[in-house]
Amino acid sequence: MKSQQLVRFVLSMLVSFALVSIAFAGGWATITLNDFPEYTVAGKPWNLIFTVRQHGQMPLAGLRPSVRATTANGRIATTVAKPTATRGEYTATLTLPEPGEWTIVIDSGFNASATKLQNLRVIAAGTPVPTPFSPATRGLRLFTAKGCVGCHRHLEVNPEHKTDARFDLTGRRFQQDYLKKFLADPSIKPAEMPNLNLKEDEIEALAAFINKASVKQQQR
Repeated sequence: MKSQQLVRFVLSMLVSFALVSIAFAGGWATITLNDFPEYTVAGKPWNLIFTVRQHGQMPLAGLRPSVRATTANGRIATTVAKPTATRGEYTATLTLPEPGEWTIVIDSGFNASATKLQNLRVIAAGTPVPTPFSPATRGLRLFTAKGCVGCHRHLEVNPEHKTDARFDLTGRRFQQDYLKKFLADPSIKPAEMPNLNLKEDEIEALAAFINKASVKQQQR
């Protein structure tokens, strides 16, 4: 009897230790949006679906992410995210009440990891559709929305980010076809980068941004 009680006690202690370790695990997380539109319509619900990955790799379940949107004149819209059937994936419905430029921050719910998206254009219902972004500008926006900022640095997006020189993409140039193949399937090269299941147009945009000539180079 005593031996059984001892076994149960040891097992309970191990479980408790595991739960505490998970709760206080260090590290950071990246957020990858399934889709980041060029604009949305005021008063119309916008469904955000995103994945949270610890260190950009392992999908994290059991979190309570939240979304906060603000404008320069002080308007605020918030919502909470719920898990989907896919591990590490969450969905949130956000309604932005008025036209303008909205700043959106997604709090992953994991430590202090959060992502501030590039500003989102919100238009009034019935107004003309905005002029589409150029591929390079759309790629710049996706550099944040797809979680590239978690590991990589680019002066046009996150100059404050500290990282290994290998992951600094500022001024880097890659063979275009190879870059597209790598973005479509990172496993073609030994690299600690998950397959983000990027759409073809997203790959085109990211490649256009990463390989874009700098302003100084364009002026030469």
